[in-house]
Amino acid sequence: MKKPSDYNKNVKIDLHIHSTASDGTLSPLEILNLAQSLNLGAISITDHDTIDGTKEALTIGIPPSLKFLTGVEISAYPPPSFSFPGSFHVLGYAINVDDSVLNQTLAILQEARKNRNPRIIELLNRMGIELSLSEIRKEIGECQLGRPHIAKQMIKKGFVQSISEAFDKYLAKGKPAYVDKYRVNCDRAIEVILDAGGIPVLAHPVLLKIKNDDVLEKLITSLKKMGLKGIEAYYPEHTPDLIARYTEIANRHGLLITGGTDFHGSNKPGINMGSGRGNFSVPYKLYEKLTTSLEIRD
Repeated sequence: MKKPSDYNKNVKIDLHIHSTASDGTLSPLEILNLAQSLNLGAISITDHDTIDGTKEALTIGIPPSLKFLTGVEISAYPPPSFSFPGSFHVLGYAINVDDSVLNQTLAILQEARKNRNPRIIELLNRMGIELSLSEIRKEIGECQLGRPHIAKQMIKKGFVQSISEAFDKYLAKGKPAYVDKYRVNCDRAIEVILDAGGIPVLAHPVLLKIKNDDVLEKLITSLKKMGLKGIEAYYPEHTPDLIARYTEIANRHGLLITGGTDFHGSNKPGINMGSGRGNFSVPYKLYEKLTTSLEIRD
C-alpha cells in the first residue's frame, strides 16, 4: 500500500473544477494549462451533470506532471425523509466515462437543464427584463447554458451590476425567476457512480444549510447506507471549524475526505483554482487516499 510521501506534503490539489462543458469559463485545455502553471499536484473536472469536460481533457492528454481524476457533479434530491433549503449534489470521482448507464443518466439531466432555461427567460421577460436565449447563445457558443450565463447577459444589458446581484434578486432559489430543475434521487446518483467504478462523495455540505448536528449525522448515516464513500470537507465556504467538523464525521463513519474550490472561472469571481480566495488549500494526501481506496477495492 502506498504511503503519502514527505515530498508531497506541501503540494495542493483541486478536485472540484467546472469547465466550459457546464458553467465554467475556462476550457478543459485552459484548465490543464492553469493547473500546471499553479503547480497543482492533482485535479478533477467535475462539471454539472456532464462528463464532456472530463472526456475532452482525456482526449487532449493529461500532462505527466499532473495527476487527474475523472469527475462529475450530479444534481440529486436528498433522501425522502430529509428537507433543507440548500442544494444537494453528489460528486463522482474515478468514473468510467464510457459507462453507458452513467451517460444515459447524464443525458436525461442535460435535457432537463435545457428545458429549464426558456422558463427562466420567460419569467424575467414578465418582469420587464428583456433577454432571449438566442442572444445569450451568441455570447457563449455551444457550452452548457446555465444561470450564470443568464446573469452575465443581465449585467451586459444593465439590469444588474454583478452575478451575485442577479442571483440574490432574481435567479436563486426562492427568488422570482427561479425555476426548479429535474434531479435524480440521491440513491440512484450514488448507484450510477458506483456502477461506473467511481467514488460518490457528498459535495459542499455547508450549502445544504443544515444547522442541526443531529440532522447532519442522520443524513450521513442514511447516505452511507446507500453507498456514499466520502465527504467534501475542504471547501472555500467551510471555516476551519467546519472543516474539522466534517473531517471528524467522515473519519467516524469510515468515509474518505475530499476537497476543491468549486472553480468556475469568471462566473464565480474571487474563487481561484487551487487557492479559493487566496488562503485555501487541499492537501495532496487526500488524493493519495482516494487512489489507495481504488487499489484496495480492485
